[in-house]
Amino acid sequence: MQNLRLLALSLVAGTTLMAIEEARTQTTGSAMTRTPPAQSHPYVGMWVTPDGHIRHELLPNGRYDEARGSRESAYRGRYEVRGNHIDYWDDTGFTADGEFVDENTLHHGGMVFRRVR
Repeated sequence: MQNLRLLALSLVAGTTLMAIEEARTQTTGSAMTRTPPAQSHPYVGMWVTPDGHIRHELLPNGRYDEARGSRESAYRGRYEVRGNHIDYWDDTGFTADGEFVDENTLHHGGMVFRRVR
């Protein structure tokens, strides 16, 4: 009898969590596809390594698109800027961060990026 009660509670809890997630997805979109709100910061634009190999575009909608060499959109994801700190969440689950040293210099992943536009 105890096992039946636990099974019933598990089913109810699972159904409730699924309903909550479905409602959240309908109002905000799934975590992988929703568009984050626009961010107010001065760092939107294209950032490039000195050799031009890595091109990192910070979009105003809180998303980024990174090209590497001839590979356009090699990485995409969302980002958040707080002060001069930036956090990245790649769509594949990779995370990273960086620091804006000044309005035209970004230190990220052991590299130095310069703003080009």
